[in-house]
Amino acid sequence: MKKLISGMLAAAMALSLAACSSGDTSESASTTQDSQASTSEAGASQASIKLGGIGPTTGGNAQYGNAVKNGEELAVKEINAAAGYDVFELKFEDDESDPETALNAYNALKDWGMQILVGPVTSDPSLNVASECVNDNMFMLTPSASAEDVALTGPNIFQMCFTDPNQGVVSADYIADKQLGTNIGIIYDSSDPYSTGIYTAFMAEAQAKGLNIVVSDASFTADNKSDLSTQVQSCQAAGADLVFLPIYYNEASQVLIAADRIGYDPIFFGCDGMDGILSVEGFDTSLADGLMMLCPFSAFGDDETTTTFVSAYKAAYNDETPNQFAADAYDCVYAIYQALQDGAISPDMSSSEMCDALSAAFTSMTFDGTTGVGQTWDENGMISKEPKVYTIESGAYVLAD
Repeated sequence: MKKLISGMLAAAMALSLAACSSGDTSESASTTQDSQASTSEAGASQASIKLGGIGPTTGGNAQYGNAVKNGEELAVKEINAAAGYDVFELKFEDDESDPETALNAYNALKDWGMQILVGPVTSDPSLNVASECVNDNMFMLTPSASAEDVALTGPNIFQMCFTDPNQGVVSADYIADKQLGTNIGIIYDSSDPYSTGIYTAFMAEAQAKGLNIVVSDASFTADNKSDLSTQVQSCQAAGADLVFLPIYYNEASQVLIAADRIGYDPIFFGCDGMDGILSVEGFDTSLADGLMMLCPFSAFGDDETTTTFVSAYKAAYNDETPNQFAADAYDCVYAIYQALQDGAISPDMSSSEMCDALSAAFTSMTFDGTTGVGQTWDENGMISKEPKVYTIESGAYVLAD
């Protein structure tokens, strides 16, 4: 599938170049016209599969939602260009990271004729929408909603990202195995299922691994997260030399700012919600130097799949560097396309028929993409992929040992 993804982009670029060239002879013009007519007829005979996308393109989590939207759009454009007709038609709705708005977006997409949902982006909206997808037998593949309860909503709900418990366990294991910290503090959002899911699993695994947790109650909520100085000071006072941050990048930037103000310099270790911290508006990114995070993707990788994706993304979106949310969304579309190529689905299926076929296909296939090779899904729709830990050094992600 890695070759397929790279090949799709190469084919799309070749089509673009061909469109820009011109011939001087009537024979060349005639051949071109015949080719265009043939392609047009082939495209006209093929129906498109309607993909719906949901995520926050406005509000506090807009960076995630827009990255997902871009990743989905890019994959669709590549696939359609290489095929010579519109394999997929994509429509994306803003949910502002709000559960009720997400339901409205889902209903709007149903009215449009959506056959497959790629989204939502965050966990609370995904929990709401997943219930509706189960009721409607609509296949749902979320690129980034990592709460375990999302996938457990029903047999047709799948995740492209790590689950929260998985991230908590892997983080605790890594910290213990690498002996990164003697005294560990934790700052988390007690009002957020993503944060609490990772926190709960981390605490259990930390105890099993014998990690010394000196601060476990430095929490905050969505209503009081503008200043996290108190939480940072409690970790400093307890002598924490590593602070675990199962939180999103905006809040993490506030933690790093607060720590810098008081000269507190422990190891900070986060999970995939940390990805995006280098793009926080007005944030001094030098404060993120040394920050470690569990993340399935780095735009700084040098393998062919990563460099191909990053180059295409930057070319399409004003030289913007993609984060792992964009990569997960891109992989979602290509995973669905793999099922289509394998004959599991066809455009003339109803959304319910397509749902049953995709649910069966995903639990039996192996997928190679930008966020990992050999990815598989279990019967609960949860993905298995290799976790990676990165350290931020001078504004770049460096794969940790």
